[in-house]
Amino acid sequence: MHYFVTGGAGFIGSNLVDRLLQASHHVTVYDNLSTGQIEFLKRAQESAQFKLVQGDTLDLPALTSAMHGCEFVFHLAANADVRFGTEHPRKDLEQNTIATFNVLEAMRANSIRKIGFSSTGSIYGEAALIPTPEDAPFPVQTSLYGASKLSGEGLIAAYCEGFGFQGYIFRFVSILGERYTHGHIFDFYRQLLADPHHLRVLGNGQQRKSYLYVQDCINAIFTVIEHAQEKVNIYNLGTDEYCRVVDSIGWIADRLGIKPELQFTGGERGWIGDNPFIFLNCSKVRALGWQPKLTIQQSVVKTLEYLMEQNWLLERR
Repeated sequence: MHYFVTGGAGFIGSNLVDRLLQASHHVTVYDNLSTGQIEFLKRAQESAQFKLVQGDTLDLPALTSAMHGCEFVFHLAANADVRFGTEHPRKDLEQNTIATFNVLEAMRANSIRKIGFSSTGSIYGEAALIPTPEDAPFPVQTSLYGASKLSGEGLIAAYCEGFGFQGYIFRFVSILGERYTHGHIFDFYRQLLADPHHLRVLGNGQQRKSYLYVQDCINAIFTVIEHAQEKVNIYNLGTDEYCRVVDSIGWIADRLGIKPELQFTGGERGWIGDNPFIFLNCSKVRALGWQPKLTIQQSVVKTLEYLMEQNWLLERR
């Protein structure tokens, strides 16, 4: 098949691109390289079945033209800046919601009917039901990022109903692994490089989070697309465990061989929209035969070791 991947130079996107090429598919990546890294596509660019189009998802004519001849769209391009969302609220609207509308319109113009969408567990807000299933009561939104992603889900569902699309919506926990470019491990490691004796931690360090290794995430995506055939397929992707922020810090410090003094900013949230407990019920995707290969601890350590080998990425970001 010929796949079209928005955000294909990013963390998850570039790993997905490599896997699609390994399976002998044709892949067109559409990325404005604002946060994606051209270095992540080095392996892909060696393939005759790969094409990179540098463009913005807000440019509908360019997006429509680039998508010509493709058969399946993976829409991963997004603004993932949850922490500072309240400082630039229009960015989530434009880069997440309007961009998703543009992708759907470009698909309609090119008679493409299948879309895989990277949503988020953040759409559940501060869920009353833990672990949280896909059919949890409609949640109150706690972040502009989550609200914009939920809007994207709604648009996709409406296009599936109105125009005969088939949608695969993936509600991720936080993803870890090779080519990881932002998040708590990145921030903690950069701090500890500058001062291995002190570490500033947002909140009280007791926030409970779930994480998933990027290759396990991609395996889950492929499993869902292979087996789920509803008009709209919504799946949580995560592990059946969670950890506290201080647990993750302990694993990072042990791997670095240091014991920093932790300086907490206080409160159960690190920032507006930081949910103190995210833990998804993933029994639905498990029922399809998928299960993660790495634990959260293994994923944290593997991500740290990747960053330790990629100093250029720390400087770039």
